[in-house]
Amino acid sequence: MTQAMMPQYVKALPVSQVKIGRGEPLPLGLHDCHDGTNLAVFSRHATRMTLLLYESANAPSPYMNFDLEADHHRTGDVWHVRLHGDLRGMLYALQADGPRGADQGHRFQPDQLLLDPYAPSISGNAWSLPPESSVEPAACTHRGVIADHWFNWQGEVRPRHPWNKIIIYETHVRGLTVHPSSGAEHPGQFLGVVEKIPYFKRLGITAVELMPVQAFDPYARRKRDPLTGSSMPNYWGYDPVALFAPMPGYAAGSSPNAPVTEFKTMVRELHKAGIKVILDVVFNHTAEGDETGETSSFRGLDNAIYYILSPDRRRYLDFTGCGNTLNCNHPVVRNMIVDCLRHWVVQMHVDGFRFDLASILGRDAGGKILPNPPLLEQIAEDPLLRDVKLIAEAWDAGGAFQVGEFPGTRWAEWNCHYRDDVRRFWRGDPGMTGRFATRLCGSADLYHQNGNGSPVKSINFITCHDGYTLNDLVSYATKHNEANGEGNRDGLNENYSDNNGAEGSVADRTIDAMRLRQIKNMLTSLFVSRGIPMILGGDEFRRTQGGNNNAYCQDNETSWYNWKRADCNQDLVNFVSDLIALRQAHPVLSADRFYTPEEIEWFGPEGGPVDWDGAGNQVGSVIRENGDGALCLLFNAARTPCRFIIPSAAKNWQVAVDTAASVTKASNATSDEIMLEGRTTMVLVSTEVASWLD
Repeated sequence: MTQAMMPQYVKALPVSQVKIGRGEPLPLGLHDCHDGTNLAVFSRHATRMTLLLYESANAPSPYMNFDLEADHHRTGDVWHVRLHGDLRGMLYALQADGPRGADQGHRFQPDQLLLDPYAPSISGNAWSLPPESSVEPAACTHRGVIADHWFNWQGEVRPRHPWNKIIIYETHVRGLTVHPSSGAEHPGQFLGVVEKIPYFKRLGITAVELMPVQAFDPYARRKRDPLTGSSMPNYWGYDPVALFAPMPGYAAGSSPNAPVTEFKTMVRELHKAGIKVILDVVFNHTAEGDETGETSSFRGLDNAIYYILSPDRRRYLDFTGCGNTLNCNHPVVRNMIVDCLRHWVVQMHVDGFRFDLASILGRDAGGKILPNPPLLEQIAEDPLLRDVKLIAEAWDAGGAFQVGEFPGTRWAEWNCHYRDDVRRFWRGDPGMTGRFATRLCGSADLYHQNGNGSPVKSINFITCHDGYTLNDLVSYATKHNEANGEGNRDGLNENYSDNNGAEGSVADRTIDAMRLRQIKNMLTSLFVSRGIPMILGGDEFRRTQGGNNNAYCQDNETSWYNWKRADCNQDLVNFVSDLIALRQAHPVLSADRFYTPEEIEWFGPEGGPVDWDGAGNQVGSVIRENGDGALCLLFNAARTPCRFIIPSAAKNWQVAVDTAASVTKASNATSDEIMLEGRTTMVLVSTEVASWLD
């Protein structure tokens, strides 16, 4: 969408033509009325509230301001005002005054400009500085936008994929297309994602999971490169300043409405392609940081309500590692979070959410984990959210770990046990066969409680944004995060990685061939596992971060997708596409139930019982499909070749996957004895049911 296609707005009204009315206390936020705009803002402890209007994002002073009188513009804890007239294109901010008692948890700053927490669109959020710049970036002046959010959805119909048909591609909006090799007309932006839809479709993706797009300030943390002194951004975006608003830096147009319009355009076009949109959302903390941080919204409106405070009320309890923790189960904050989710679903047509550090959503005002958190129940039972996908990162930085035990029945979870066990199996750690088989079968040890669970509660992944890329997992034995400026202390220390003979990039073809095979082994394991597969964007063409396993501040080629690697690794891209097609062609692999003994038989290399705790990590299985078919999965994680005897009378086995082959070609296995090279996976397909299954 070009700038010329964006909505145009009338010139700001003269002061005399802007009329003020009492307004209404509900709904909260900014809403169009038949004769103007209504604004409602919560603040229990404020004694004064001022609304400021600006003509543009760069205007140094307000166009006009209004002191709201409590007698006319306050109902209970909600301040409200009606603005009569066409104010589209103008921007707004708030100021609040109140008690000064820090020992009571108050941090009112009467002259500080504040964002409306419900602002559906904001302005004034620059993305980056030149890399060589050592100038301290000016604090971004965030202002809400009064914009016309009408949008032509063109009859769009949301994809209705059930959980077991979901293939998730986790990606970063900016990183996906900002590299020149992407060839994108809109690099690093929402519209750039649209340009990659044909690629997603060829790959077989049915859902994209976008790292945070809730508006954030890349420079809120004032981080600097230790070598150059230049500013380092919060590239990932896990530091929101406006929960309801899409990131302005991801919009191409300069119109005040561009972020919303372009986000909706992205969603509409993904939906037309049959691809769901899942947002990685952050409701556990904000960019305001600890007590030394800058006030931009929540802290200045009602600090004592919005945050979990220490017993002395002067500091913050930090269960996030980011300085503060939102008081998620306070009724006001709880309602705000649900309202926010409704906004993204109803207004923006989002299909699901992955909740960052979701265990915090179950903590009370003192930070304790609640047995039945009201917020989690409210999200799960909300009638407007009943069709959306809910995914929990079921832990936090305060010690909570709830994988397999996250409250509620609607939640899927990022399964870190899947990640670790599959990595360790293929690295060759002894005794991993039983755990590996459990993960491939859907993690019944975690999700089959009382016989009521399902494997689709498990989001299976081997890599994600938080850690190594898959290429780096097989190329580095230790992390290399020096560029982050934290002395290589940040990021996980135990990654269960293996450099396969040398650290980092190598010219040795033998080492590189083994790395490629290990990549194929882990990807094959992922796509033949019950549960929901999630692939980290770029893993399908060996994207590398140079061994950095915590690239949160690397807005550069460390994090950007270099699409030249997709060209030179096209065979691997095709391999992943074929794996997804195999999964779709054999629904038994993705069924939303756990295997029964009649469906699957595990066997050791000699065709007999499996040594589940042995050192070999060599195992096979035969899986019966509906009808007359069967699959045979053979895994050899040892470094030496292994002969498998398939314990069945099935005939006409056809090789569907062979990770030791440069390119798997359809061929028949002429014997029930199969020789696998070291560190190899083979998938066989038969059209005849094995006799032991009859």
